[in-house]
Amino acid sequence: MTGSPSLPALPCGTPHDWVDRFLLAGPDDQECLRFGAPVDRAALRALVAEQAARLTAAGLARGGTAALRLAPSLGYAAALLACWQLGAQAVLLDHRLTDHEVALAVERLAPQVLVESAHGPAAAMRGFAETDPVPVARPDGRPAATGHALVQLSSGSTGPAKVIARTAADLLRELDCYARLAAFPKAGERVVLLSSVVHVLGLVGGLLNSLHARVPLTVPARMTTAGILAAVAEDDRPTTVIGVPFHAELLAGAAAPPPLPQLRRMIVAGELVRPGLPAAFTARYGVPLGTMYGMTERGVIATDLDGTLHPEAVPVHGTELREDGGELHLAMAASPYPGTTDPGRWSDGWLHTRDAGRVDPATGRVTVLGRRDSQVSVGGLKVDLNEVEHTLASLPGVREAVVVFADGAIEAYLAAEAHPTTEDAGATDRAGADQAGAVRAALTRELAAYKRPRQLTFLPALPRTATGKLVRDAAALRAAAP
Repeated sequence: MTGSPSLPALPCGTPHDWVDRFLLAGPDDQECLRFGAPVDRAALRALVAEQAARLTAAGLARGGTAALRLAPSLGYAAALLACWQLGAQAVLLDHRLTDHEVALAVERLAPQVLVESAHGPAAAMRGFAETDPVPVARPDGRPAATGHALVQLSSGSTGPAKVIARTAADLLRELDCYARLAAFPKAGERVVLLSSVVHVLGLVGGLLNSLHARVPLTVPARMTTAGILAAVAEDDRPTTVIGVPFHAELLAGAAAPPPLPQLRRMIVAGELVRPGLPAAFTARYGVPLGTMYGMTERGVIATDLDGTLHPEAVPVHGTELREDGGELHLAMAASPYPGTTDPGRWSDGWLHTRDAGRVDPATGRVTVLGRRDSQVSVGGLKVDLNEVEHTLASLPGVREAVVVFADGAIEAYLAAEAHPTTEDAGATDRAGADQAGAVRAALTRELAAYKRPRQLTFLPALPRTATGKLVRDAAALRAAAP
């Protein structure tokens, strides 16, 4: 494999010191990260060493497991790299999950150490937080059962297929793919990262790739239009912005953005881009809106970084895709789902992506048409509608529930015990209001804010098809509502 310019080539195997060699190496005074203030490589190495000492004191060792529940921050980056430096398996928990969701995940994954911040949660619209990672040993934790370096939860904390694991070798393979993309940021340039470093695009395409390619990474103080534009404008070096389509929509709608001669392009991934967005973004800033297709299971799969092929994309180096019944299948030697043998997700060396799409037999380019299952994207964050539906249906007084995604938002339709009847409309109206309040309060405790339905509609009974199945068409459900 060919590595980044001036960097050692990535190996076929994975050395035990891969973090030091491929992520932390470099001149001491070279700027690498900026969470408010610039951090050079010497300072980052010192922070990682400090976190490694804390983790070791908490009992973490090679082959151990640590779950990180930390907001995007310098402390998060240092704690994650320290876990890997110690040879441990890192489990990433989104800091926006509720205590209930975290408890379910920790019970299921049984990490030996749980790392949380001594500080409170980050304020809304903050790009990063001040964190002081505090590792706490868990007596009932278990060491890693596999050799994976990274474990992520794709969309919630339920369902065995939602647990996704990747090896250090696979992370290095993905970094090599980025190094081969001529239009991806290179040494001498910089990145403004809008995607969360807890999820695959921000983690590998942003944080890890910037460290490997020696491209300084900046996370804006505020994830507002003004905050993002200010982060781009504060440095004269050629700049690439990496985010999700929601961020591109935000920037494309800016009334009068300042001149940004350093802006090279924006790259988005995580969900489909509406047809008019690339042209609108280019008209506003004079640079391309590139797109990438990827998955938590694999990382980057295909790209259109110049925005000239949309909606097509070119598979990255070493990637093999095929169509099977309208679904995209991706060649993978091993299943990314530890402990499961679901042939509907991975079989015979092929990952079933659950994405509808087509592959052009002449060019090999791929066109992604959308999800074939219940996973949707809300502001770039993945939500499993089944998880939301099951949570609603388990609440006291709720007989059944259907959750749909329409007009860019989650809607829930419920049949509940307290729905008004003609016998005592006043009393049951009050009971119905109380029921709605109780449901919303329970959802606040049990689901992260981005997973909660924007609309709750209570019906005497949910509509069903002629065969007795619940109707899941948003228009039909809306028509059945009062």
